[in-house]
Amino acid sequence: MEQWITLISDVGFPIIVTLYLLHRIEAKLEAVIQSIHGLTERSQ
Repeated sequence: MEQWITLISDVGFPIIVTLYLLHRIEAKLEAVIQSIHGLTERSQ
């Protein structure tokens, strides 16, 4: 049982941080995509 707690404490935090950062990057990437679509509509 103690091994499971150690494993979760060692691996769980990096997983949570990674998921949080991926979520933030996704929102910013969506804004970049919208900007690119706006530029292509203006140039036509």
